[in-house]
Amino acid sequence: MHPKYNYVVFNDLASGEKFLTRSTVGSSKTITWEDGNEYPVIDVEISAASHPFYTGKQRIMDTAGRVERFNARFKGFGGKK
Repeated sequence: MHPKYNYVVFNDLASGEKFLTRSTVGSSKTITWEDGNEYPVIDVEISAASHPFYTGKQRIMDTAGRVERFNARFKGFGGKK
């Protein structure tokens, strides 16, 4: 009925960081962890270790300037006739 819930290592390809956690996903690729046991490994493109939001390296978007440009561009559009 329920999927198997086992230990899995997630490998962040962007930062090289590895996390040992439990998950229902599996893999035929394995890795030997620090405790000497062998676990399935799942490669992920991005995780909390490399995502700009979590690392603090995100760029701040100029939303105020965009709103002002939008309002200036469409000023009077759809106005009363």
